[in-house]
Amino acid sequence: MHEVIENLRLADAADILIVTVLVYWVINLIRGTRAVQMLIGLSVVAAMFGASQYFELYTLSWLLRSFLISLPLVLVIIFQNDIRRALTQVGRGRIFGGERRDRTQVIEEVTRAAVMLASRRIGALIVLEREVGLNEYLDAGTVVDARVSRELLTAIFLAQSPIHDGAVIVRRGRIEAAGCFLPLTSNPVVSKSLGSRHRAGIGITEETDAAVIVVSEEEGTISLVREGRITRDVDAATLRTTLAQIRLP
Repeated sequence: MHEVIENLRLADAADILIVTVLVYWVINLIRGTRAVQMLIGLSVVAAMFGASQYFELYTLSWLLRSFLISLPLVLVIIFQNDIRRALTQVGRGRIFGGERRDRTQVIEEVTRAAVMLASRRIGALIVLEREVGLNEYLDAGTVVDARVSRELLTAIFLAQSPIHDGAVIVRRGRIEAAGCFLPLTSNPVVSKSLGSRHRAGIGITEETDAAVIVVSEEEGTISLVREGRITRDVDAATLRTTLAQIRLP
């Protein structure tokens, strides 16, 4: 180890640092997405190939070798959305996540926006991303990439807005996208009186750890959804307190 340190050049240190940063960036990019499960699956396939070679399972080894030969093309097809998003972030100069706002300020802006929308009976669906990434839903929406503000959130959900239909996704203190479509819950226990906006809020929280704010245009009330459970008719103080207790990135 002492000899290795003595022979370490400045270029070698820079090389190691660059590779470390790139690996960290890739992990941060795919964290919480389905790409993680896909990588685990590919690791299992690679382990099976190694085992088939060791135990001389020739047919299985041939099949897995044929698959692994085409692996580069398979990876490009599987991760095409992640690759496109990565190149987009590089182009925007936001490799390491870009600017983040103070959580308290974001919560205050979101709370005020929900209260304002409810008072005007304007329907809204605001999704706050946490640990599990929402990249697959972001890709289907319209990129906004703006600071969270009650004025912007209100403007997005106005009926005249071309992106009012769907959900707004907030990530790390920024409005990433609007007009995002979410999976509806299929839970038979959910009240049939709930509309598609509330069902979408429940659906996304059944699949991820996101927190969702739903504003009903019919009732002018605010609902908070977490872990597939909805709390109806939430006031501003309760919403603000609950969001503050949630671990937002």
